[in-house]
Amino acid sequence: MPVLPAADDVLLNLIAFLWFLFCWVGYTFYAHYKGRDTACLASVLHLYRKDWMTRLLMREQRIADASVIGNLERNTAFFASSTLLILAGLITVLGATDRAQNLLQELPFVAQVSREISEMKLLVLLAIFVYAFFTFSWGMRQYNFASVLLGSAPLLGEKSVNESERRAYAERAARVLSMAGNEFNLGLRSYYFALATLSWFINPWLYMLITTGVVAVLYRREFHSDVLKVMMFTPTLFSDGAVQEKSE
Repeated sequence: MPVLPAADDVLLNLIAFLWFLFCWVGYTFYAHYKGRDTACLASVLHLYRKDWMTRLLMREQRIADASVIGNLERNTAFFASSTLLILAGLITVLGATDRAQNLLQELPFVAQVSREISEMKLLVLLAIFVYAFFTFSWGMRQYNFASVLLGSAPLLGEKSVNESERRAYAERAARVLSMAGNEFNLGLRSYYFALATLSWFINPWLYMLITTGVVAVLYRREFHSDVLKVMMFTPTLFSDGAVQEKSE
């Protein structure tokens, strides 16, 4: 006879899922709006992309630039294809929920739940990776758009293009690259939260704790990481004439 989910179990799992959504969606909006006036990986990388596109217009040969964009697109394509494999595995597990549930129940510290709750958790994981696939695939398309923009870049000695048009092109191309990079970042972020969701199969309280930890890790990396400090270093000339690196 199937075990019906207890009301307390349903409520606790619902609270855990709502906390997960609050952390994921809330941090996404927080990072987006805080990055507008605070230095973070996204905002600093956009400045570097603007410098990249500005210097691109000064070069006659742009093979290296096309290679870099192609490499970025391949990285996004790798995650998109990997996401499809994960989705296939999750669908397979969803068709054998009983066996998967029996396997989990043999592990220590795993909370005993009904089949309905286990299927709900699998569906949440499935939804996360569906979102990740759409995000990565949209990032791939935007890198394709950046390749088209690269092909339409004004030539070095093209006299019919003035300086303001060149600056507008550099800004436009950098924005497209940043939009593609942001989609890749959103896809990676969904992987982080999907890994946190695995702890849901052990215990809802652990799920909420690890989800909170993922937000802390993401905030630390995007706003206070060592690589961000390195990218913000600028050369400063001191009175003795020696040029050293100083953090802004």
